[in-house]
Amino acid sequence: MLENYFPVLVFVLLGIVFAVAPVVTGLVVAPHRPDSEKLSRYECGFEAFDGARAKFDVRYYLISILFILFDLEVAFLVPWATIFKEIVQTDSLKWFGFVEMFVFIAILVVGYVYAWARGALDWE
Repeated sequence: MLENYFPVLVFVLLGIVFAVAPVVTGLVVAPHRPDSEKLSRYECGFEAFDGARAKFDVRYYLISILFILFDLEVAFLVPWATIFKEIVQTDSLKWFGFVEMFVFIAILVVGYVYAWARGALDWE
């Protein structure tokens, strides 16, 4: 009975090895030489090791939220693109699928133009 679970055990052990091995290899092999470039601003918009009460620039977060907003809209385009052949082959859905996606992209373009016009994408 337990011999049926042996492949599962091997699979779990290999998964653990493949998950832990790169981390351990990086810790052992990679040099640890922090310099001013590594400790400089990175993805957060302000100094990495400043005080907790330091002022930060909100523009970074505005741009990141806009990126996430427009990036997630691609998640709605992918399913439509995967069934595009079926939409085109069906006569009743042919124009509906096209107009639906055209309206969706038009709304995205209007939102992008609005953000651009309001200066949300300017970094001065």
